[in-house]
Amino acid sequence: MDFPIWAWVGFGVFILLMLALDLGVLNRKAHAVTYREAATWSAVWVSLALVFAALVFWKTDRLTGYEFLTGYVIELSLSVDNLFVFLLIFSYFKVPAKYQHRVLFWGVMGALVMRMTMIAIGATLVERFHWILYIFGAFLIYTGFRMLRQDEAHANPEDNPLVRFASRLIPITRRYEGEKFFTVENGRKTGTLLLLVLIIVEVSDLVFAVDSIPAIFGITTNPFIVYTSNVFAILGLRSLYFLLAGVVEKFHYLKIGLAIVLMFVGVKMLAEGYVQKAFGVGKETIILVSLGFVFVVLAASVVLSLLRPVPPEKQIEVELPPGFDSPFDDDQGRLGANEQGFPEKR
Repeated sequence: MDFPIWAWVGFGVFILLMLALDLGVLNRKAHAVTYREAATWSAVWVSLALVFAALVFWKTDRLTGYEFLTGYVIELSLSVDNLFVFLLIFSYFKVPAKYQHRVLFWGVMGALVMRMTMIAIGATLVERFHWILYIFGAFLIYTGFRMLRQDEAHANPEDNPLVRFASRLIPITRRYEGEKFFTVENGRKTGTLLLLVLIIVEVSDLVFAVDSIPAIFGITTNPFIVYTSNVFAILGLRSLYFLLAGVVEKFHYLKIGLAIVLMFVGVKMLAEGYVQKAFGVGKETIILVSLGFVFVVLAASVVLSLLRPVPPEKQIEVELPPGFDSPFDDDQGRLGANEQGFPEKR
Protein backbone atom coordinates (compact mmCIF):
# COMPACT_ATOMS: atom_id res chain seq x y z
CA MET A 1 0.00 0.00 0.00
CA ASP A 2 1.42 3.34 -1.08
CA PHE A 3 1.20 6.22 1.37
CA PRO A 4 0.38 9.74 0.09
CA ILE A 5 2.93 12.54 0.14
CA TRP A 6 1.11 14.28 2.98
CA ALA A 7 1.77 11.27 5.21
CA TRP A 8 5.51 11.57 4.58
CA VAL A 9 5.46 15.34 5.13
CA GLY A 10 3.32 15.08 8.25
CA PHE A 11 5.55 12.42 9.77
CA GLY A 12 8.66 14.47 8.95
CA VAL A 13 7.19 17.61 10.56
CA PHE A 14 6.24 15.63 13.66
CA ILE A 15 9.77 14.25 14.02
CA LEU A 16 11.33 17.70 13.57
CA LEU A 17 9.03 19.16 16.23
CA MET A 18 9.92 16.40 18.68
CA LEU A 19 13.64 16.87 18.06
CA ALA A 20 13.31 20.65 18.46
CA LEU A 21 11.47 20.11 21.74
CA ASP A 22 14.18 17.71 22.88
CA LEU A 23 17.27 19.79 22.08
CA GLY A 24 15.86 23.33 22.03
CA VAL A 25 13.68 23.24 25.14
CA LEU A 26 14.23 20.24 27.41
CA ASN A 27 17.97 19.76 26.92
CA ARG A 28 19.33 23.23 26.11
CA LYS A 29 21.99 22.81 28.80
CA ALA A 30 24.25 19.78 29.04
CA HIS A 31 23.33 17.65 32.01
CA ALA A 32 23.56 14.07 33.19
CA VAL A 33 20.32 12.29 32.33
CA THR A 34 18.65 10.80 35.40
CA TYR A 35 17.04 7.39 35.50
CA ARG A 36 13.59 8.92 35.97
CA GLU A 37 14.08 11.19 32.96
CA ALA A 38 15.29 8.27 30.83
CA ALA A 39 12.35 6.09 31.93
CA THR A 40 9.86 8.87 31.16
CA TRP A 41 11.21 9.49 27.65
CA SER A 42 11.45 5.77 26.93
CA ALA A 43 7.78 5.43 27.84
CA VAL A 44 6.94 8.46 25.67
CA TRP A 45 8.64 7.06 22.57
CA VAL A 46 7.18 3.58 22.98
CA SER A 47 3.71 5.09 23.53
CA LEU A 48 4.07 7.28 20.41
CA ALA A 49 5.10 4.22 18.39
CA LEU A 50 2.04 2.30 19.63
CA VAL A 51 -0.25 5.25 18.85
CA PHE A 52 1.23 5.39 15.37
CA ALA A 53 0.68 1.64 15.00
CA ALA A 54 -2.98 2.15 15.95
CA LEU A 55 -3.27 4.82 13.25
CA VAL A 56 -1.76 2.45 10.70
CA PHE A 57 -4.27 -0.26 11.66
CA TRP A 58 -7.10 2.27 11.45
CA LYS A 59 -6.17 3.99 8.19
CA THR A 60 -4.85 0.97 6.25
CA ASP A 61 -5.37 -2.71 7.06
CA ARG A 62 -4.34 -5.37 9.57
CA LEU A 63 -1.48 -6.66 7.45
CA THR A 64 0.19 -3.24 7.21
CA GLY A 65 -0.33 -2.70 10.94
CA TYR A 66 1.25 -6.05 11.78
CA GLU A 67 4.15 -5.25 9.44
CA PHE A 68 4.80 -1.99 11.29
CA LEU A 69 4.64 -3.67 14.71
CA THR A 70 6.93 -6.52 13.66
CA GLY A 71 9.39 -4.14 12.01
CA TYR A 72 9.39 -1.85 15.05
CA VAL A 73 10.01 -4.73 17.47
CA ILE A 74 12.89 -6.06 15.33
CA GLU A 75 14.48 -2.63 14.88
CA LEU A 76 14.09 -1.77 18.58
CA SER A 77 15.61 -5.13 19.54
CA LEU A 78 18.56 -4.65 17.20
CA SER A 79 19.06 -1.17 18.64
CA VAL A 80 19.76 -2.78 22.03
CA ASP A 81 22.88 -4.21 20.43
CA ASN A 82 23.76 -0.60 19.54
CA LEU A 83 23.49 0.23 23.23
CA PHE A 84 26.17 -2.31 24.05
CA VAL A 85 28.50 -0.69 21.52
CA PHE A 86 27.70 2.82 22.81
CA LEU A 87 28.53 1.54 26.28
CA LEU A 88 31.93 0.36 25.05
CA ILE A 89 32.60 3.66 23.25
CA PHE A 90 31.68 5.89 26.19
CA SER A 91 33.64 3.69 28.58
CA TYR A 92 36.70 3.54 26.30
CA PHE A 93 36.85 7.34 25.89
CA LYS A 94 35.62 8.10 29.41
CA VAL A 95 32.93 10.45 28.12
CA PRO A 96 31.54 12.50 31.04
CA ALA A 97 27.92 11.59 31.74
CA LYS A 98 26.58 15.10 31.10
CA TYR A 99 27.91 15.11 27.51
CA GLN A 100 26.67 11.65 26.51
CA HIS A 101 23.17 12.92 25.67
CA ARG A 102 24.60 15.52 23.27
CA VAL A 103 26.65 12.89 21.45
CA LEU A 104 23.67 10.57 21.14
CA PHE A 105 21.35 13.37 19.97
CA TRP A 106 23.57 14.35 17.05
CA GLY A 107 24.33 10.71 16.45
CA VAL A 108 20.60 10.10 16.05
CA MET A 109 20.29 13.06 13.66
CA GLY A 110 23.00 11.57 11.47
CA ALA A 111 21.41 8.13 11.73
CA LEU A 112 18.07 9.46 10.50
CA VAL A 113 19.68 10.93 7.39
CA MET A 114 21.80 7.83 6.71
CA ARG A 115 18.94 5.41 7.15
CA MET A 116 16.55 7.43 5.02
CA THR A 117 19.14 7.36 2.26
CA MET A 118 19.75 3.63 2.63
CA ILE A 119 16.02 2.87 2.74
CA ALA A 120 15.44 4.91 -0.43
CA ILE A 121 18.22 3.01 -2.18
CA GLY A 122 16.97 -0.33 -0.85
CA ALA A 123 13.36 0.36 -1.85
CA THR A 124 14.46 1.33 -5.37
CA LEU A 125 16.55 -1.82 -5.73
CA VAL A 126 13.73 -4.06 -4.45
CA GLU A 127 11.22 -2.44 -6.81
CA ARG A 128 13.46 -2.87 -9.87
CA PHE A 129 15.20 -6.11 -8.92
CA HIS A 130 12.92 -8.16 -6.66
CA TRP A 131 15.44 -10.99 -6.57
CA ILE A 132 17.70 -8.79 -4.45
CA LEU A 133 15.54 -9.82 -1.47
CA TYR A 134 17.16 -13.26 -1.70
CA ILE A 135 20.58 -11.62 -1.46
CA PHE A 136 19.35 -9.70 1.59
CA GLY A 137 18.14 -12.98 3.11
CA ALA A 138 21.44 -14.76 2.57
CA PHE A 139 23.27 -11.73 3.97
CA LEU A 140 21.15 -11.77 7.14
CA ILE A 141 21.88 -15.46 7.70
CA TYR A 142 25.59 -14.73 7.32
CA THR A 143 25.29 -11.73 9.66
CA GLY A 144 23.55 -13.84 12.29
CA PHE A 145 26.35 -16.44 12.25
CA ARG A 146 28.94 -13.65 12.39
CA MET A 147 27.18 -12.07 15.37
CA LEU A 148 27.35 -15.38 17.24
CA ARG A 149 31.14 -15.44 16.84
CA GLN A 150 31.86 -11.73 17.31
CA ASP A 151 33.33 -10.48 20.58
CA GLU A 152 32.92 -6.72 20.81
CA ALA A 153 34.10 -6.45 24.40
CA HIS A 154 37.75 -6.36 23.32
CA ALA A 155 37.26 -4.17 20.24
CA ASN A 156 39.15 -0.91 19.85
CA PRO A 157 36.72 1.73 18.49
CA GLU A 158 39.58 3.65 16.85
CA ASP A 159 40.62 0.68 14.70
CA ASN A 160 37.73 1.12 12.27
CA PRO A 161 39.08 2.18 8.83
CA LEU A 162 36.37 4.85 8.45
CA VAL A 163 37.29 6.33 11.83
CA ARG A 164 40.98 6.42 10.93
CA PHE A 165 40.13 8.07 7.60
CA ALA A 166 38.00 10.75 9.32
CA SER A 167 40.75 11.36 11.88
CA ARG A 168 43.21 12.06 9.06
CA LEU A 169 40.82 14.54 7.44
CA ILE A 170 40.01 16.38 10.68
CA PRO A 171 42.76 17.06 13.25
CA ILE A 172 41.52 15.80 16.64
CA THR A 173 42.73 16.95 20.06
CA ARG A 174 42.94 14.31 22.76
CA ARG A 175 40.90 16.22 25.32
CA TYR A 176 37.38 17.45 25.96
CA GLU A 177 36.44 21.12 25.66
CA GLY A 178 33.15 21.03 27.52
CA GLU A 179 30.31 20.13 25.15
CA LYS A 180 32.10 21.58 22.11
CA PHE A 181 32.81 19.47 19.04
CA PHE A 182 35.39 21.95 17.73
CA THR A 183 38.02 24.17 19.31
CA VAL A 184 40.95 26.36 18.24
CA GLU A 185 44.47 25.17 18.95
CA ASN A 186 47.57 27.09 17.87
CA GLY A 187 45.42 29.28 15.65
CA ARG A 188 43.93 26.27 13.82
CA LYS A 189 40.42 24.89 14.13
CA THR A 190 40.47 21.29 15.32
CA GLY A 191 37.98 18.73 16.51
CA THR A 192 37.72 17.82 20.17
CA LEU A 193 37.71 14.33 21.61
CA LEU A 194 33.92 14.62 21.77
CA LEU A 195 33.84 14.97 17.97
CA LEU A 196 35.87 11.77 17.60
CA VAL A 197 33.36 9.98 19.85
CA LEU A 198 30.51 11.32 17.68
CA ILE A 199 32.24 10.09 14.51
CA ILE A 200 32.67 6.63 16.03
CA VAL A 201 29.00 6.56 17.09
CA GLU A 202 27.95 7.49 13.54
CA VAL A 203 30.19 4.83 12.00
CA SER A 204 28.84 2.25 14.44
CA ASP A 205 25.27 3.10 13.49
CA LEU A 206 26.17 2.84 9.81
CA VAL A 207 27.46 -0.67 10.44
CA PHE A 208 24.27 -1.61 12.30
CA ALA A 209 22.13 -0.09 9.55
CA VAL A 210 23.74 -2.46 7.06
CA ASP A 211 22.24 -5.31 9.13
CA SER A 212 18.95 -3.76 10.21
CA ILE A 213 17.77 -2.31 6.89
CA PRO A 214 17.78 -5.72 5.13
CA ALA A 215 16.05 -7.16 8.20
CA ILE A 216 13.11 -4.78 7.96
CA PHE A 217 12.85 -5.38 4.21
CA GLY A 218 12.42 -9.02 5.18
CA ILE A 219 9.16 -8.01 6.88
CA THR A 220 7.81 -5.43 4.43
CA THR A 221 8.91 -3.66 1.27
CA ASN A 222 6.69 -0.63 1.94
CA PRO A 223 9.16 2.30 2.19
CA PHE A 224 6.91 4.29 4.56
CA ILE A 225 6.54 1.42 7.02
CA VAL A 226 10.25 0.61 6.75
CA TYR A 227 11.25 4.21 7.49
CA THR A 228 8.74 4.96 10.25
CA SER A 229 9.53 1.76 12.16
CA ASN A 230 13.24 2.61 11.89
CA VAL A 231 12.71 6.20 13.03
CA PHE A 232 10.68 5.29 16.11
CA ALA A 233 13.30 2.70 17.12
CA ILE A 234 16.16 5.19 16.62
CA LEU A 235 14.46 8.08 18.42
CA GLY A 236 13.87 5.90 21.46
CA LEU A 237 17.49 4.75 21.43
CA ARG A 238 18.96 7.65 23.45
CA SER A 239 16.54 7.40 26.37
CA LEU A 240 16.81 3.61 26.22
CA TYR A 241 20.59 3.91 26.56
CA PHE A 242 20.33 5.93 29.78
CA LEU A 243 17.59 3.64 31.04
CA LEU A 244 19.69 0.51 30.54
CA ALA A 245 23.23 1.94 30.74
CA GLY A 246 23.89 0.32 34.10
CA VAL A 247 22.53 -3.09 33.20
CA VAL A 248 22.70 -3.66 29.45
CA GLU A 249 25.82 -5.79 29.80
CA LYS A 250 23.83 -8.12 32.07
CA PHE A 251 21.76 -9.22 29.07
CA HIS A 252 24.70 -11.14 27.62
CA TYR A 253 22.49 -13.75 25.95
CA LEU A 254 20.58 -11.06 24.08
CA LYS A 255 23.20 -11.01 21.32
CA ILE A 256 22.52 -14.71 20.72
CA GLY A 257 18.80 -13.97 20.57
CA LEU A 258 19.37 -11.16 18.07
CA ALA A 259 21.54 -13.42 15.94
CA ILE A 260 18.74 -16.03 15.88
CA VAL A 261 16.23 -13.32 14.90
CA LEU A 262 18.43 -12.15 12.03
CA MET A 263 18.88 -15.70 10.75
CA PHE A 264 15.14 -16.34 11.08
CA VAL A 265 14.31 -13.24 9.02
CA GLY A 266 16.90 -14.32 6.45
CA VAL A 267 15.34 -17.78 6.14
CA LYS A 268 11.88 -16.16 5.91
CA MET A 269 13.03 -14.00 2.98
CA LEU A 270 14.39 -17.05 1.16
CA ALA A 271 11.51 -19.43 1.85
CA GLU A 272 8.41 -17.20 2.14
CA GLY A 273 7.37 -17.57 -1.50
CA TYR A 274 7.68 -21.36 -1.37
CA VAL A 275 5.74 -21.60 1.91
CA GLN A 276 2.90 -19.48 0.54
CA LYS A 277 2.58 -21.59 -2.61
CA ALA A 278 3.16 -25.03 -1.08
CA PHE A 279 1.00 -24.64 2.05
CA GLY A 280 -1.38 -21.86 1.05
CA VAL A 281 -0.29 -19.71 3.99
CA GLY A 282 -1.27 -16.04 3.76
CA LYS A 283 1.20 -13.19 4.29
CA GLU A 284 -0.69 -11.99 7.36
CA THR A 285 -0.23 -15.38 9.02
CA ILE A 286 3.48 -15.35 8.20
CA ILE A 287 3.86 -11.88 9.73
CA LEU A 288 2.01 -12.92 12.91
CA VAL A 289 4.20 -16.02 13.25
CA SER A 290 7.28 -13.85 12.73
CA LEU A 291 6.14 -11.37 15.39
CA GLY A 292 5.47 -14.19 17.88
CA PHE A 293 8.80 -15.86 17.13
CA VAL A 294 10.71 -12.61 17.69
CA PHE A 295 8.95 -12.00 21.01
CA VAL A 296 9.61 -15.54 22.26
CA VAL A 297 13.31 -15.55 21.28
CA LEU A 298 14.03 -12.12 22.78
CA ALA A 299 12.11 -12.86 25.98
CA ALA A 300 13.92 -16.18 26.37
CA SER A 301 17.34 -14.53 25.90
CA VAL A 302 16.54 -11.89 28.55
CA VAL A 303 15.22 -14.48 31.04
CA LEU A 304 18.24 -16.73 30.46
CA SER A 305 20.55 -13.74 31.03
CA LEU A 306 18.88 -13.06 34.38
CA LEU A 307 18.99 -16.72 35.41
CA ARG A 308 22.67 -17.07 34.44
CA PRO A 309 24.21 -13.63 35.14
CA VAL A 310 27.60 -12.59 33.83
CA PRO A 311 30.38 -12.65 36.47
CA PRO A 312 30.95 -9.19 38.03
CA GLU A 313 34.60 -9.14 36.92
CA LYS A 314 33.51 -9.36 33.27
CA GLN A 315 31.02 -6.48 33.45
CA ILE A 316 31.80 -3.32 31.53
CA GLU A 317 32.54 -0.20 33.51
CA VAL A 318 30.50 2.86 32.60
CA GLU A 319 30.20 6.30 34.09
CA LEU A 320 26.80 6.90 35.62
CA PRO A 321 25.66 10.24 37.05
CA PRO A 322 26.08 10.62 40.82
CA GLY A 323 22.89 9.52 42.51
CA PHE A 324 21.70 7.61 39.46
CA ASP A 325 18.89 5.78 41.21
CA SER A 326 18.35 2.86 38.86
CA PRO A 327 16.57 -0.01 40.62
CA PHE A 328 19.09 -2.34 38.95
CA ASP A 329 22.20 -0.81 40.54
CA ASP A 330 24.30 -3.37 42.38
CA ASP A 331 27.53 -1.37 42.81
CA GLN A 332 29.51 -4.09 41.07
CA GLY A 333 31.85 -2.60 38.52
CA ARG A 334 29.86 0.64 38.44
CA LEU A 335 31.50 4.00 37.96
CA GLY A 336 30.67 7.35 39.45
CA ALA A 337 32.05 10.74 38.41
CA ASN A 338 34.98 12.43 40.06
CA GLU A 339 35.49 16.19 40.17
CA GLN A 340 37.05 16.25 36.69
CA GLY A 341 34.09 14.38 35.20
CA PHE A 342 36.08 11.21 34.55
CA PRO A 343 35.18 7.79 35.95
CA GLU A 344 36.36 6.31 39.16
CA LYS A 345 35.26 3.15 40.90
CA ARG A 346 32.76 3.40 43.70
